[in-house]
Amino acid sequence: MTLSPRSSRAPQKRPVTRGAARSTPSIWQQANDLFWKIVPFKVETIEKALTVLTIFVIAGSVLAAAIYAGIPQAVGTEMGQMAGRAGFKVKRVDVKGLNRMDSLTVYAVALDQQSIAMPLVDLEKVRGQLLQYGWIGDARISRRWPDTLVVDILERKPAAVWQNNQRLVLIDGSGVILEMVDPRAIPDLPLVIGPNANQRVAGLFRLLNMSPTLKPNFAGATWVGNRRWDIRFESGEVLALPEGEDLAANALKNFARIESNQKLLGRGFVRFDMRDPTKFVVRLRRPVTDTPTPAPGAETVAPDGATPPAASAPAAATSSPAADQ
Repeated sequence: MTLSPRSSRAPQKRPVTRGAARSTPSIWQQANDLFWKIVPFKVETIEKALTVLTIFVIAGSVLAAAIYAGIPQAVGTEMGQMAGRAGFKVKRVDVKGLNRMDSLTVYAVALDQQSIAMPLVDLEKVRGQLLQYGWIGDARISRRWPDTLVVDILERKPAAVWQNNQRLVLIDGSGVILEMVDPRAIPDLPLVIGPNANQRVAGLFRLLNMSPTLKPNFAGATWVGNRRWDIRFESGEVLALPEGEDLAANALKNFARIESNQKLLGRGFVRFDMRDPTKFVVRLRRPVTDTPTPAPGAETVAPDGATPPAASAPAAATSSPAADQ
């Protein structure tokens, strides 16, 4: 048997195809895979959050541009004007708490507006303008719909008359100037004299409150040398206090105690000098039949040509005008 040439051939082998070598992931891919393994959110959730954030950023930018262009203000103004055209505009001003200040001034300030439409009235502006007047200590402005502004005023109370540079002005207890005073019609209030005396009047009233028994006899005071007070009494005497609020308060308390025991006021004395805390010096106006008896240990300064009373201290003191400052 003869074999055919085809059958005598050896079987052909198919070529073996080797798989391509796997590429090593980059560092960025490794970090990205690690990040998504750690983050507890899904990719879809984060993408939604970023989308919402982008929308908010765009909306905020548009709103900021509108505000910068004044669009909301213009819209608000137009709405307020519409309310005014509908009848909601200022027709009355109700002023409360005003006793001394001219009410026409308050009306003029309240109605000094760019628009009298009720929604557009600037209440803070009205209050700020009113507080520039001395009489007004505080003010509260409110709307009473449909057409009324209510101005509730807290007026300052006059406490003294301040004399400086030949001018008289009315001041309150903290020294705020209220108005000018006509010399022909001075109110029955204490008279404080001297440069910057109004700025020190609050301290003066604190001193008097510490010695209330002297307040009925208090007529006024002079701020001397921008450093201390001379107190004037209704009976004409002057009490020179030392410098410093604490020393002055102690001296005034001591004088109140002496006055309570000795009744010095209204007995012919001219001046009591307590500037030196260790001394109490008195000066007489003229010899009197009922010779006043100074407080124990006081030094008496006799008038010119007169002899000090026997009850005075052995060493009489004299003073020059410069020493009284």
